[in-house]
Amino acid sequence: MFPFFRSVSPSSAKHQDKSVAAGAVSWLANGTVAYRRMLALIDAASTSIRCETYIWGDDAVGTRFRAALTRAALRGVRVHVLVDGAGSSALPAGYWHPLHAAGGIVNVFNPLTFRHFSLRNHRKLLLVDDAFAITGGFNIASDYDGDGIVEGWRDFGLELSDPVALSQFAASFDSLFADHQIRYWLLRHLHRRSLRRPFFYQQPGPVLFSGPRLVRNQFSRQLLATLRHARHVRITSAYFVPGFRLRRALRGVALRGGTVELLLAGKSDVPLAQHAARSLYGSLLDVGVRIWEYQPQILHAKLALIDDSVFIGSANLDARSRSINYELTVHIHDTGLAAIAGTAFTADLQHSKAITYDDWKKSSTWFARLRGAWARFLITQVDPWVARRQMRDIS
Repeated sequence: MFPFFRSVSPSSAKHQDKSVAAGAVSWLANGTVAYRRMLALIDAASTSIRCETYIWGDDAVGTRFRAALTRAALRGVRVHVLVDGAGSSALPAGYWHPLHAAGGIVNVFNPLTFRHFSLRNHRKLLLVDDAFAITGGFNIASDYDGDGIVEGWRDFGLELSDPVALSQFAASFDSLFADHQIRYWLLRHLHRRSLRRPFFYQQPGPVLFSGPRLVRNQFSRQLLATLRHARHVRITSAYFVPGFRLRRALRGVALRGGTVELLLAGKSDVPLAQHAARSLYGSLLDVGVRIWEYQPQILHAKLALIDDSVFIGSANLDARSRSINYELTVHIHDTGLAAIAGTAFTADLQHSKAITYDDWKKSSTWFARLRGAWARFLITQVDPWVARRQMRDIS
């Protein structure tokens, strides 16, 4: 219903906390729309392509993208691909041979080892000719190919052409592409500051970064700052296990008379995260936060719409995105984009089930409470503890 939207941010927008206005931006309403645009950009590329994803599927969508990238490389375009060692671990040996033979380069971020299995690159990015970038929640796999209602997981993204954002994307990609092995223990006493504060992290702009080597999670910091004076909050979150500060901020908006609407997963590919999320419903519902669960397909989207501010990218509202994974999120203050994102949010509510406090109380049996508490413990305590131990080699 919302296949394409272009907005130009107001010239009066101010540059605050590396998070504001990003020039021209297009709304990509679902995976099918996003893939169509991504493939068109790849086919039109003339100088360079940077492609980064957590999951690359050995399926029809993955094959289409590999073929398009191979064609680009054959015509002389510089093609760099970065996939995650865990998310894309199912790819067979020799999968990238056609692209390698054409001159493309594929790096695997943090290839799976017992010593460093926890640290992952969860980012999604396509940057073409340093002129167009696409980011969002969708990986490159057939699961995301659809409208999110009849078929395909529910997801969406943005296309940007703002020079500041493009520069941030390029610098961050090149940094992770070069450091994809993430083996720093021999260098941990040398250049420590540059490892913890890479150049791309210090650039002001609309792209917010988080990752295990970064001093602060820019996304979490800016999200909390924006919520401080928010009146109308709408959040779509596939894996909703927020920390105490974010829960307090959401409750604060509701308690001072604002509206908070959460669209969460009715169907999930990570049941543990869903159990943890549902265990938190009560403390939000009892102060007036409204919650829906999306029904037709698995929800995978990540969106925070706070008044006229839009946050969209790869980061979930959980401990892993907050402090373990490498993530990127775009923050844009734009009334036009906020309006189209709000319309899409409202449309998704038509396919969702409202959860009331009474509903939650009825379902909150002793077993459900125990299961939810155990899920939260694993997600918020055990997983970060394991990651912190593995980060000793790179901090």
